[in-house]
Amino acid sequence: MTDAPSPPPDTPAKQELLLVTGLSGAGKSTALAVLEDLGWETIDNFPVRLLKRLVAMPEEPRGPLAIGFDSRTRGFVPADVIALVKDLSERDDVALTFLFLDCSGSELERRYNETRRRHPMADGRPVMEGIAAERELLEPLRRWAEVMIDTSAMTSNDLQGQVRKLFGAGEGEAAMTLTLSSFGFARGMPPLADLVFDMRFLDNPHWVPGLKELTGQDAPVGEHIERDPAFADVFARIRDLLLVLLPRYQVQGKPYVHVAFGCTGGRHRSVYTAERMAESLRAAGFSPTVRHRNLGSRAADEIERDRR
Repeated sequence: MTDAPSPPPDTPAKQELLLVTGLSGAGKSTALAVLEDLGWETIDNFPVRLLKRLVAMPEEPRGPLAIGFDSRTRGFVPADVIALVKDLSERDDVALTFLFLDCSGSELERRYNETRRRHPMADGRPVMEGIAAERELLEPLRRWAEVMIDTSAMTSNDLQGQVRKLFGAGEGEAAMTLTLSSFGFARGMPPLADLVFDMRFLDNPHWVPGLKELTGQDAPVGEHIERDPAFADVFARIRDLLLVLLPRYQVQGKPYVHVAFGCTGGRHRSVYTAERMAESLRAAGFSPTVRHRNLGSRAADEIERDRR
């Protein structure tokens, strides 16, 4: 009886490689910054002649890699770049995409005049002559590019959104770190919160016998707050607002969102609301982190002035 054939070895994952080029001032730096936020390893102005050697390093991680280059890059010759693209495209271990960022001459001139930077190919000439010379130099690469983004009418946010849409996971939505926190107004508001909700309209458990020493993480305090006639309606309205805003923040690429709930001392009403809101948002698919600034400290209780 013959031995069963050995299973084929695992096929190594392809190196995902994105080449990013285009006219100077068209948004290459912005595009690379967004790709880095999306988890790509990015290198700008990498010498083109060394790209094969970089891709061939077997001991290196094979995560997605974005390489930026333009007319300022050492050893930049369009014909050599095209030959390199053709060679890499034929390799079985590389998944190559070529992105070209274009822009109208008048808009590029406006950007250079606005930032007062010198065009790399102007060399003492008017900026429009430098733009025209670079456009002629890069035209072969523009024709070769698989993906072209014209940024003439785009803001920086528009370009960021387009890059996320094309190269980000999850239909272009970037990962977002969501933090829910509680705090006491008696010790000041959190300086970096994006949204702040004041929960001092609720009945204060501090004045209820047996609840003062507890916190919003204890069931009796939560039951007391839930019995307040205003709680359920206001909580639902805040939750619905967040369910509208958070996906919009994601689409806009906001990496961190901090939602803070405050009460007088930061131990009862704000704590319970933050915990309950985290449960609701987790059920909706978010992964919030919950932090309670004033738990464990009685200093806030001692200096409270507004107990209503």
